[in-house]
Amino acid sequence: MQDRIFYAICFGFLLGVFLSSFILVNFYVAMLAGFLALAVFTLFILAGEKRWGVIISIFILTFSLGMLRFHAVDIPPPAGFEAEVGKKVAFAGEIVDEPNLRENNQQLTVEISAGEASTKVLVSAGFEANYKYGDRINFEGILKKPENFITDTGKEFDYVNYLRKDGILYILSYPEIEIVARGNGNFIKSFLFSIKEKFLEKINLSIGAPENLLMGGLILGERAAFGAELRQNFIDTGTIHIVALSGYNVTIVADWFMKFLQFAPRNFAFGAGIFTIFIFVFMTGANSTAVRAGIMAALALIARATGRDYDVARALVLAAVVMVLFNPFILVYDVSFELSFLATVAVIFFAPRLEKHFLWVTKKFGLRDILSVTTAAYIFVFPFILYKMGNISLVALPANVLVLPFVPLTMAVGFMTGLLGTIWYGLAVPFGFISYILLHYELGVVKILSGLPFASFTFSYFPLTLTILIYAAFVYFLFGRSIKNFFIKF
Repeated sequence: MQDRIFYAICFGFLLGVFLSSFILVNFYVAMLAGFLALAVFTLFILAGEKRWGVIISIFILTFSLGMLRFHAVDIPPPAGFEAEVGKKVAFAGEIVDEPNLRENNQQLTVEISAGEASTKVLVSAGFEANYKYGDRINFEGILKKPENFITDTGKEFDYVNYLRKDGILYILSYPEIEIVARGNGNFIKSFLFSIKEKFLEKINLSIGAPENLLMGGLILGERAAFGAELRQNFIDTGTIHIVALSGYNVTIVADWFMKFLQFAPRNFAFGAGIFTIFIFVFMTGANSTAVRAGIMAALALIARATGRDYDVARALVLAAVVMVLFNPFILVYDVSFELSFLATVAVIFFAPRLEKHFLWVTKKFGLRDILSVTTAAYIFVFPFILYKMGNISLVALPANVLVLPFVPLTMAVGFMTGLLGTIWYGLAVPFGFISYILLHYELGVVKILSGLPFASFTFSYFPLTLTILIYAAFVYFLFGRSIKNFFIKF
């Protein structure tokens, strides 16, 4: 009974947030759903059916709470700033996140205030100055609101909500900027960002381009500096997921460390895997995306180390609910969160089902396990990638089979390159050389396969309904027996 109440609470809340992300739900409608829950509960109690009454009423109640939670954060933009849209404005603000270095510019998330109102602005700037987290700046330019746009695959990218999930409501392109003061941010975040910058600097020093870009993407999700051609090559080969900041990458490398240390005491190997996850979160600056990915990866590692999938499943669902409770926008608009959750489910539940099909692969160096895990993760996230990006790769399977088994080793050696490089460049050279060879091979596979005729084609529209149905089939395949027992024993 307790488990049923737990899942009714969690899935009711998530469904309420999910529905509100697509449909404008009036506050009073959400309140009405709460009263409906009370009515259903009373009706079942009067009918003498307490168990179903409790479960259904709790589900409806938390469903309404999910809608209310989304309604609470889905507030209109401040009127004072709305009146300035389209006009030349001058603001003073603070850079509240790490600058996002892209191919042609750098993007700064700046928090500004006007009276009692405050908001965030995404400022696109050139490379004339080296901006840092915590800088206070004065800037002047045309204030605009973000707009959705059509991608190269013909899909509409919801740029408005992509920024809104981070509290960004306005944009400013190439304004006049003056740095007024430095070092005003949180001391801990400033320290973490400086460590990350130093780490990437040592990787770039030891590994040449474009291999260093791939290493940054694998370890830290740093793919913003990818050129358009390189990014498209990864999309065309169905391997773009390996450079997304999600729990998938850190899970496989932490699991690889455990396999590598399997000769050591079990607790030591498990501790090494958890430590790897901690280092990952630390090196990325402990931003919210990295923390969410780290939590998902830790849960996957615990499940694989203990075999207690049932307990970890509840922890995974609870973790998702807590994350969505803090920021309801991430459920639908944060690709990294969605990839982390899907990949974690695949690693915990889908990979063991696939492992029997890889008995022909040697167990040495954990290759069988790595291949089954990475294949399961790719298959499981594929419908989601198709829905989000609209790209079907005809070479995805061979590309992933040829690349994914080398990803954990590449990440491990790359991490050692950056770590030892911070101590002394000479120590990083041999690891940098090995990293370069592995990265060169992986980029070569991606480049060759993406260049094949008809390597990929696009869907400008892959319906959300079909995506949901596919994952419903996955859920039935993985948990069908448990779902049947849920209703039979109830």
